[in-house]
Amino acid sequence: MDQVLSTQIFNSDIKLSSSQIQEKETSFTSGVYSKRPVVIIRGKGAHLWDADGKDYIDCVGGQGAANIGHANPVIAEAIYKQAQNLISCPEMFYNDQRALLIEKLCTTANMSRVFLCNSGTEAVEAGIKFARLLTGRTEIVAAMRGFHGRTFGALSATWEKKYRAPFEPLVPGYKHIPYNDLDALKQAVTDQTAAVLLEVVQGEGGVNPGKTEFMLGAREICRQTGALLVLDEVQTGFGRTGKMFAFQHDNLDPDILCVAKSIGGGIPMGAALLSSTMKDLQPQVHGSTFGGNPLACAASIAAIDYLQNNHLPERAAELGEWFKSQLSTIQSPLIREVRGKGLMVGIELKQKVTPYLQKLMDLGVMALPAGLTVMRFLPPLVIEKSDLEIVVDKVAQVLTSNIEGAG
Repeated sequence: MDQVLSTQIFNSDIKLSSSQIQEKETSFTSGVYSKRPVVIIRGKGAHLWDADGKDYIDCVGGQGAANIGHANPVIAEAIYKQAQNLISCPEMFYNDQRALLIEKLCTTANMSRVFLCNSGTEAVEAGIKFARLLTGRTEIVAAMRGFHGRTFGALSATWEKKYRAPFEPLVPGYKHIPYNDLDALKQAVTDQTAAVLLEVVQGEGGVNPGKTEFMLGAREICRQTGALLVLDEVQTGFGRTGKMFAFQHDNLDPDILCVAKSIGGGIPMGAALLSSTMKDLQPQVHGSTFGGNPLACAASIAAIDYLQNNHLPERAAELGEWFKSQLSTIQSPLIREVRGKGLMVGIELKQKVTPYLQKLMDLGVMALPAGLTVMRFLPPLVIEKSDLEIVVDKVAQVLTSNIEGAG
């Protein structure tokens, strides 16, 4: 992987100070985001720099969108070339980049057809709509602690009350069962169930991997009842867990696969892939103005090629096991469990995680929460082992120190 050879930052294009940038964003932003007090202006590989030149090891990874690293020159070149040729082309016309991409996606995921969109929640919306349309049924069974997006259909499948409550009543016909509880799933699925919608590893729900027997059992229940198995791999797809897609660990065959985040190498994009067992979809039942635009398609082709040519899923598997094992050696009474798959790793604490994430950032490491008590790590898959060694050291420092306000 490319090393970051220099941490020098040239701020000649920055006209505002860090405090001015924060003040301006605070004045004009919608207010729906909680912001950390840092201004990020540049990235390279698994590193980020703020407006003051401070270097951070990035274990946020664009919330899972930066699997191939920041400022990847392969993606930059693909975007540059395509932008000179054609940026917008709706799917009422054929397009060369789109044709190449959907073939590549189907081959890579062993699926049959693709609907292209712009985000993870749109991919899940499409999956829900297609499941209802193809089965003629209305019910959706999802899992507690699952997160599927914030548009109304995806939000209705999302469990966490803080996301749901302000917008109720939501779409009717949704049930939630405990994750990894196969008996509860059997009870919930009926002859009116259109789909069972599951993450293969729950991300927002605490970096919680699905057990093999649960995932295979869900597949069998869907076969027996005529419901569709819809897998949400928005965060786990494209090498994150040590396979190109997390369902490949258990040799699952989803009916519909929802992906996004790292599909475009950082460019906004999503997709819902359908298996060969699905009936044909008819024109006009769904659509997207920007979905499948040539710019995003060119970026996605380059991103998938980069992942495969550089064996990044295999790299994530190897580094992820090492990283998880090293985190497990940290002697701290705060740690309840270290878990994950590939380079999707969580540390469940016995206290709220926010103060520890802030302290970790102060020490030059960016990480995410996953619920109230889980510290989540989603580094770019190009991260160097030496950087992960620093991350382990800084996490140990934070979790063995006394932080005021923690609890």
